Amino acid sequence: MSDRPVHELIKELSEALVQLSEKVLQNFSDALKAVRHQDEESARAIRLVDDEIDMTEVRLEERCLAFLALQQPVARDLRTIVTIMKINDDLERIGDLAVHIIERMPEINVEMIELFEFDHMGALAADMTRKSLEAFIAKDRFLADKVCALDEEIDSIHSSVFKRVALMMKDPAADVDQLIALLSISRYIERMADHATRIAHEVIYLVTGEISRHSDSSYEKLIQSLKD
Repeated sequence: MSDRPVHELIKELSEALVQLSEKVLQNFSDALKAVRHQDEESARAIRLVDDEIDMTEVRLEERCLAFLALQQPVARDLRTIVTIMKINDDLERIGDLAVHIIERMPEINVEMIELFEFDHMGALAADMTRKSLEAFIAKDRFLADKVCALDEEIDSIHSSVFKRVALMMKDPAADVDQLIALLSISRYIERMADHATRIAHEVIYLVTGEISRHSDSSYEKLIQSLKD
């Protein structure tokens, strides 16, 4: 590794990160489809892909650690490797969310899930994740800022789901377990958007050297939205 130019090694690590993101996003999308269609075979495949994602995440982290040990990068190169490692971790966590979604499948029937716009919500969260990776590759601060702004739309949708589920629970005949499972799926999608936002913040750190953080936690924003 040490005999090759640093910029080539960083490029390879960045490309590996993008490839991982594509696999993660596809598995997340497949998880939502599996739940909607009650597809047990797809659910099993999603678990297998998640195992692959976990192994890929570990290998990429090992490559980054080897880079740090052998190249001892400084300044921009060091920030880039640190950013890759943090994004790598966020992508692995998004992968875990896909498994959490299919774990809820036995508790949900098709008729009920069709009452909620999880496909639309999931598409928005996936778009945020793709844009955050594009911002990383292009070192685009402005695109990263756009991703952060989109998080409010996901939070708003999740808040609407929360309110709707709470209202439905007031019905004495309501299937509370199923409603909780549906709310959990909304929460998993919202968490995906949070990870995309976190990646965008890491891009801002990479470009500017400034650590950007949320002013409010997602939980606090949800509570505030319910008061409005």
